[in-house]
Amino acid sequence: MRASRLVSLLLLLQNRGRMTAAELAAELDVSARTVYRDVESLLAAGIPIYGEPGHDGGYALVDGYRTRLTGLTAGEAEALFLAGLPGPAADLGLGSLLTAAELKLEAALPTDLRQQARRLRERFHLDAPGWYQRAERVPHLPEVAAAVWQRQALQVRYRRWQEPTRVERRLEPYGIVLKAGRWYLVAAADGAAPRTYRISQILDLRLLDEHVVPPAGFDLAGYWRQHTHQLQERLWQGRAEIRISPAGVDRLREIAVPAVLDAVAAGTADDATGWRRAVIPIESLTHAEGELLRLGAQVEVLAPAALRDRIAATARELAAVYG
Repeated sequence: MRASRLVSLLLLLQNRGRMTAAELAAELDVSARTVYRDVESLLAAGIPIYGEPGHDGGYALVDGYRTRLTGLTAGEAEALFLAGLPGPAADLGLGSLLTAAELKLEAALPTDLRQQARRLRERFHLDAPGWYQRAERVPHLPEVAAAVWQRQALQVRYRRWQEPTRVERRLEPYGIVLKAGRWYLVAAADGAAPRTYRISQILDLRLLDEHVVPPAGFDLAGYWRQHTHQLQERLWQGRAEIRISPAGVDRLREIAVPAVLDAVAAGTADDATGWRRAVIPIESLTHAEGELLRLGAQVEVLAPAALRDRIAATARELAAVYG
């Protein structure tokens, strides 16, 4: 375990340059004290590491030094092949490059690791789009990806849901995200804060001869986590009090989002039959009516009265249709 960590520390310094003890500790999931001990061990083994004190200091390798300790373990080789995304890579126009890279990697592996990688590829497959959804047509994805890669501004004509539905935007692209089979561009419009644009809604675009520099410290993964959290927070427009049967809870696990499941789990037992009483978040009365009707008689809405009345009216209409 420690030998593997020493190699990882060495490769981090080789690939990233100067790093502080705190940064190395975070990457290796150890304490700073452990990093100090590991650096001393590498120095004792003859690895030319030097440290600089101060706020901008840290550890670094002597210029020109490179280790050859880059052999892959079985687990690392499996992880690399499992990380291959042929569908998304093809969407980005990188399918042939990915295939070539995999072939080169496979050829460089020892026989036993090559066979393991092949078995893994035979037994695991990633299907990114959600169930019962057609794959999106994203004709401008390669151009958007090129703009992101080259840090080049874009002029786009974009379709959105609110009026006016078609707008012109000058975008500074920071990154691309693939979420549940849908591609999104994270970009700033005319120097404003970054926002998310669905790439399939770009009607046409033109690359501009303008270089883009993302804000210092911008982290795409961190931005996306914050964006999705805010989106979920804005999603819930109200609350509904319900009674739900054990069968309803089982069915809810198949159709509900985590926030609703957590709310039901935090509820209380209503009677000896196992029914539960809970307050769940809802998007709107219309959305909640459709979702709760999927549970049939296994759920009863107690409040708000408007939602209860809507479901009761629908139930009467269904009874009239079915006699």
